Amino acid sequence: MKIESQHVDDVEFDGINHNDYPDYCDAFISEASILDGKEWREATDEELEEMNNDPDFVHEKLQEFIQ
Repeated sequence: MKIESQHVDDVEFDGINHNDYPDYCDAFISEASILDGKEWREATDEELEEMNNDPDFVHEKLQEFIQ
């Protein structure tokens, strides 16, 4: 299953260390909301794991989070 960026919102991160800018190699998505049809719901652990396994997705959402 591929999670698409536009179907994810309210992303929260843990492990952010600003001394590690711009890599933030320890940052990870700890919570997120997923659009499931027309309803938003909390992401499951499996969905969070899938998101965190995609470094481009994590970087995109992290940049949105810290701005």
